[in-house]
Amino acid sequence: MLAASPPRRVAITGLGAVTPVGLTAPATWASLAEGRSGIGPITHFDATGCTARIAGEVRGYDPTQALAQALYPAGPGTEPVTQALSPKELRKLGRFTHLGMGAGLEAYIDSGLDAHRGTLASERIGVSLGVGLGGLPEIVATHETWRLGGWRKISPFFILQSAPNILAGQLAILLNCRGPNMSIASACATSGHALGESARAIARGDADVMLAGGSEAVITPVAVGAFAQMKALSTRNDEPARASRPYDADRDGFVIGEGAVVFVLEEWEHARARGARIYAEVLGYGATADAYHLSSLAPQAEGSRRSMTLALRDAALDPSRVGYVSAHATSTPGGDGEEAAAIAAVFAGSLSGLHVSAVKSMTGHLLGAAGALGALAAVLAIDRGVVPPTLNLETLDPACGALGLNFTPGVAVEKRVDAALANSFGFGGTNASLVFGRA
Repeated sequence: MLAASPPRRVAITGLGAVTPVGLTAPATWASLAEGRSGIGPITHFDATGCTARIAGEVRGYDPTQALAQALYPAGPGTEPVTQALSPKELRKLGRFTHLGMGAGLEAYIDSGLDAHRGTLASERIGVSLGVGLGGLPEIVATHETWRLGGWRKISPFFILQSAPNILAGQLAILLNCRGPNMSIASACATSGHALGESARAIARGDADVMLAGGSEAVITPVAVGAFAQMKALSTRNDEPARASRPYDADRDGFVIGEGAVVFVLEEWEHARARGARIYAEVLGYGATADAYHLSSLAPQAEGSRRSMTLALRDAALDPSRVGYVSAHATSTPGGDGEEAAAIAAVFAGSLSGLHVSAVKSMTGHLLGAAGALGALAAVLAIDRGVVPPTLNLETLDPACGALGLNFTPGVAVEKRVDAALANSFGFGGTNASLVFGRA
């Protein structure tokens, strides 16, 4: 029997983001590092009468605008790609695809891969972009169209607008990516799983490059109303920027958000050979299930603790080497404390050198894109030497305070971060943890 080949290393060579705090990855990072909130009154619909009337909306993004540079993913001399979507394509696709295409193209441009497409096999480039709730706005709108106008009023593009995998498919078509193509849906752990499974696809040799991440756009009456009925959303409507407050004693629920975050993951030697700029390395990935409750973490976040432990074991990294945890913390009364207790348990021997923060305090909860946003914070903390803050942490929850964790309240901290861990957890008790290291 032949000996198994060692896993291949995975580099991060491109980043893209369309979020409530920035329409690009650099703009998003600048807001996170400076502690700027993107949460405000809902404008996508009239929220009068709902107990929650605030959200982290993406404002001012137009995927039909021309790209900063023409792309040639089919090789030199072929038809160029000049925009994410044409106005005609825009009408055929759902908002989560609109946002995801922008983030995906930005990540691809950032990676510098386009200049090498004449020598790169498109069959070795894959796409894994997940979405938690899919085209919910389009589903609701089409049902209303049918109800009022009958069968003939249903758009022939409805399935393309709402199917979760269309984002991955559309980006693959535009960028000539013929490798693995998939769409993971695991609630708020979706894009964490997309990143982890994509890294493993590269590590085992199924692909050399993967565009991986997630998107979400469900700021609609049905989604907001449903979360509000669950008593999951903050009702601090008169102070939108102060509503999302992880670990704070006065937190009263999460703020719904929307957006997309995409990474380019690349086999390490492949990236080095072409002189790529490497942000960080994917060192480890852990995925577990609580098998406990559909919408609450297990006591002491037992499943979350195991996902972190597995990710560190996969990375062959001692917990003391991790300088930053980008927490899932959503600003819910129960979940924040359970995750914090799990972090304190995993890093019990090295709390003095650890920072923890929750970027959802600035963006709201991007649901299917949340894991990738948290990973973006972890990767850029390593690359830039800055840990983003937890906004609105004014009165630390005593239970969280007793754990001895530094939650990075209010202001970013400059420090060298050699390794960082990012968490994302979802309804159904699904967990993902990722470990990143300095390149």
